[in-house]
Amino acid sequence: MIVTLRGVGLTAGGVVLLAAGFTFGYPELAVLGATAVIAQLHALVHAALRPRLSVTRSVEPDRVSRGEGSTVTLTVRNTGRFGAATLVAHDQCGRAGQSATVPVPLLRLRPGHDTDVSYPVPTDRRGVVDVGPLQVTRRDPLGLVSVSRSHGDTARIWVYPKSHLIQAVPAGISRSLDGRLDRVPHGAITFDTLREYVIGDELRHVHWRTSAKVGELMVREHLDTSLPQLVVLLDDRAGSWADRDTTGSASFESACEAAASIVAAATREDLPVTLHLVSGPAAGGGRIRGAARGLLDLLAEAEPAPGGDELLVTATSRLRQHRPGDTLIYLTGTAGLTDLALVSGLKGPFPSVAVGVLGPRLAQEPQPAGVLLLRAEDGEDFAAVWDGVARW
Repeated sequence: MIVTLRGVGLTAGGVVLLAAGFTFGYPELAVLGATAVIAQLHALVHAALRPRLSVTRSVEPDRVSRGEGSTVTLTVRNTGRFGAATLVAHDQCGRAGQSATVPVPLLRLRPGHDTDVSYPVPTDRRGVVDVGPLQVTRRDPLGLVSVSRSHGDTARIWVYPKSHLIQAVPAGISRSLDGRLDRVPHGAITFDTLREYVIGDELRHVHWRTSAKVGELMVREHLDTSLPQLVVLLDDRAGSWADRDTTGSASFESACEAAASIVAAATREDLPVTLHLVSGPAAGGGRIRGAARGLLDLLAEAEPAPGGDELLVTATSRLRQHRPGDTLIYLTGTAGLTDLALVSGLKGPFPSVAVGVLGPRLAQEPQPAGVLLLRAEDGEDFAAVWDGVARW
């Protein structure tokens, strides 16, 4: 509860008038002072009588690409038994560190009734938008006291970077015997592991000797080694993006679009892919159909973070030790060109290494040795350069 400046002035003036009226014998002043104090007390009681509201929030959809539409719908119900609620609430809607509110008018909301209010979510920028809770501010008619209360829960909307169509995908370490990519889910190329039988498995894959030992049917799981294992390493160090300012970095946004385009292409081809940030977070693993949301969520949450060469040293050492794939795509900015030797050193553990450099072209740019350079100014240009690669 906050007493406004008007309320403070009215209360102070009322006390002074009361004191002057009783001290100097002026009943008119005493009446004015008593009226001011009574008005302030009435405002306090009015603000204390808060409306009983139940707020339900829904977001459709909660994950969109940049520029696509997303709508928040609030269902506000007056759960009180007496009196209609007429007020203007404000819903919080903005990214972390940004304060933005959306007015939600509630006019003559009778007891036991509800109303639906919808508004669009701003999706013009990549990121995570937090919405809620609903702030209800109640004031007395004279504007002497103001009370704000929160109602309902919160929600998040992930705004993904825009992806551009990529036609080509790397062919992996070796080609499939049936074509470029073997789409047989249980191919007979390389034995991987044994697992329990499920309805639909072919009996010719049953391992009878192990099944006799454990007392239940066990089938052989095979792995198609011709499928490329894509690894995307996104440089999220603030120092790698020369155009970064208080509003962000256009080159970093282009790198996020390039990463999203690779994820979309891998999803379309049903290829395994993982995404690593130089600062440490990672997502993916296994077939992309089960991890696409996690990959794109990580791209929506990614922001340039403080850190120097030590972050890239740690990231490359981790990839060299675990090697989660065979094709590495490193995305960085023009200011990160001086650190390409660390990525070029991964040419041994990774049979195929590509470096994507996003941002305006410089007069003189170092050329990485032993790796494929994909030089592009933005995300759309990166997709064109990617499709122009003759051989990985």
